[in-house]
Amino acid sequence: MTRRLISTGSPFEEEYAYSRAMVAGDWCFVAGTTGYDYTRMEMPASAADQARNAFATIAATLAEAGFAMTDVVRVQYSVTDAELRHEIAPALREALGDVRPAATMVVTGLIAPEMKVEIEVTAFRG
Repeated sequence: MTRRLISTGSPFEEEYAYSRAMVAGDWCFVAGTTGYDYTRMEMPASAADQARNAFATIAATLAEAGFAMTDVVRVQYSVTDAELRHEIAPALREALGDVRPAATMVVTGLIAPEMKVEIEVTAFRG
């Protein structure tokens, strides 16, 4: 099975020794992705905007890997407060409404206080 690493060029990837995604055969594993806006080099205040930015990064990563959002079969959402689920729900529907992958949402701490949501996906194109 061939393996290919996908990078977005984020300085975090080198600092924390990970790849944005790993392609292994027909599978693409996208690392947990926060809502950092790389064009403005800032984190939006709203959890909904963070989720939208995370999905934009994920979609671009999947495209570079030869996948699409419609190939997503699993998603994990990490939020810093359970109440954020209401705020991010529209962004989740925008990104994955018809795809409807298996999903898990957990409440957890993230590595920086401004981070409210992190999204990880697995895609399959068998």
